Amino acid sequence: MRPVSRQSPLHAAELGAVIDLIGQPGFCPALTAWLQAVVPFSFTVIFGYSGESKPIDIFDTFPERRRRVFVTDYQEGPYLLDPFCQSAVRPVPPGLYRLKTLAPDRFYQGEYFRTYYQRTEIAEEIGYFAEMPGECHVVLSLMRQEKVFSRAEFQRLAAVAPVVTALMRRQWSDLAKEFTAQTIGRPGLTGEGLDRLTPREREIVAFILKGYSAEATGQALKVSTGTVRIHRRNIYAKLGISSQRELFARFMAGVTH
Repeated sequence: MRPVSRQSPLHAAELGAVIDLIGQPGFCPALTAWLQAVVPFSFTVIFGYSGESKPIDIFDTFPERRRRVFVTDYQEGPYLLDPFCQSAVRPVPPGLYRLKTLAPDRFYQGEYFRTYYQRTEIAEEIGYFAEMPGECHVVLSLMRQEKVFSRAEFQRLAAVAPVVTALMRRQWSDLAKEFTAQTIGRPGLTGEGLDRLTPREREIVAFILKGYSAEATGQALKVSTGTVRIHRRNIYAKLGISSQRELFARFMAGVTH
């Protein structure tokens, strides 16, 4: 018979506090404290998503300076390019994911990453995904400021994913009502001059901005890589630009005004 560990791998005391607070204001801080006991991290943020509607900031632990980047600026439009948002509304199966496993093939070379995401100044972001009734989704992100989550740390957090996602479903089962009451939403990617593009060209723009290569875009749209590149040249010509940086600037000008 194996000896009984003095400390539960589930950190039962902290988990019990979370369960006791389901439906109460102290639920999110208790959930954060429990996950911190499992594996330490720097920040957490919980967003609710419904299609392309402005995401709801359910809870976060950012100091004010960082909150502006992670929440206020994010809600203005960059969320539309976020791999976590895209994966939530796709949706991916419930569980824990690293950002790098969800990101498009050129994400880390794209302007969203270079112009917006790098401003977050974090080493790694991972997230628990759970689906709510009414085609809503909740993502609970854990962020490390100094170093990435090790394989062992990720495995410990992944081991409790069924418990975390079950708690998320209980806590936010009526999230759809909040989106119904929300009047701010977006019909899709907008930006200065993008209304002059054809529907297919706007579709290509979305893939470019999210960090997809021409090859990956072609596979997703079931067209040749050459066709994608022709569309891209036409898009740049119509907009009078010559780089992805300028395209991203047009997008940001559209979502922040």
